[in-house]
Amino acid sequence: MLGSTGSIGTQTLEIVSELPDKFKVVALSAGRNIDLLTEQVSQHKPEVIAIEDENLLTDLKNNINNLGISNPPIVLGGREAINSVAAWDSADTVITGIVGCAGLIPTMSAIKAGKNIALANKETLIAAGSVVIPALKESKSRLLPADSEHSAIFQCIQGLPNYENADFSTGQIPNGLKAIHLTASGGAFRDWEVEDLKNVTVEDATSHPNWSMGRKITVDSATLMNKGLEVIEAHYLFGTSYENIEIAIHPQSIIHSMIEMEDSSVLAQLGWPDMKLPILYAMSWPERFKTNWKRFNLTEIGQLTFKKPDEVKYPCMGLAYSAGKCSGTMPAVLNAANEMAVDQFLKEKISFQEIPIFINKTCESHLNKINLNPKLEDILEVDNWARIFVQEEIKKGKKYINVG
Repeated sequence: MLGSTGSIGTQTLEIVSELPDKFKVVALSAGRNIDLLTEQVSQHKPEVIAIEDENLLTDLKNNINNLGISNPPIVLGGREAINSVAAWDSADTVITGIVGCAGLIPTMSAIKAGKNIALANKETLIAAGSVVIPALKESKSRLLPADSEHSAIFQCIQGLPNYENADFSTGQIPNGLKAIHLTASGGAFRDWEVEDLKNVTVEDATSHPNWSMGRKITVDSATLMNKGLEVIEAHYLFGTSYENIEIAIHPQSIIHSMIEMEDSSVLAQLGWPDMKLPILYAMSWPERFKTNWKRFNLTEIGQLTFKKPDEVKYPCMGLAYSAGKCSGTMPAVLNAANEMAVDQFLKEKISFQEIPIFINKTCESHLNKINLNPKLEDILEVDNWARIFVQEEIKKGKKYINVG
């Protein structure tokens, strides 16, 4: 489990606790939260753990020694240690829950080691899909989506002809698939007027009406950048052209996505807005394990509604489509610029409406430098450049006005 103390990690470990006869934890990694990591070690007793912040390694080792467990785990520290955990020999599946592009290198380590990947870190494919997909082919690893929308698509695709012969890890369009319809909750501001967005606070943007998620992805939901990024991810996962991937606002978050088939039939996957279901399915596929979770009840829901996203209200959506169509290194630049802009918003250095402005400026500055056939080192280089570019633009102190 990469990112065991984050939202995806804690929910994954809850599933393991509920189904101890189905899953065993052998390796955990975390960023800085050594107290929660220590609790997880006490409960799940992995073979190895790693903390990214090496300054906390001594404290973590002391915590583990104080547990007094009979077979304590190997305790590692630093970024390279995370890669070691990702490629741990006794693991057969790696759940990637590290937020942002920081999850790219550990995921690549797991792929090169031949592990199957349950991908909850969308940035890995967005920034480096052109590198990840060939690596999957070479290693024979299988990548299954562990986020709700792409899990929904994956589940629906199994209703297509000859789905069992399709390779969902190599970006090859499955036989019979015509279009993908991604649903979006609309985020924290779906009921706000555009002119009111100038008053958005960090607290406003990190309060999601439906889902329990981390702060960064909750802001991405508010800007609809998360859905734009998911468009790019769907393109790489399922081989669908950008023209055939559409977004619809669905406030109830019950239909998690739909596929349209060549004969115009539409398949949808429905369920309560709970990340544990897509995580479990990525871990259990092709089986379905029995749970005691709340049963689905359409009459309790009452109604399902949809509307077209407002491009003025959600400019990040259009930026993502444009970056995806540019291909090459542009999606990595988009992703890095977004991560840095959101980080600066959360630190109250820029306003909510400045997020897409700084992303757009960064992408425009990269237009004449796009590498259409990047290697991993090229992706990492432009990722670093984009983050620095956003920081330097913010340091100029100029306040941009959203005239939309």
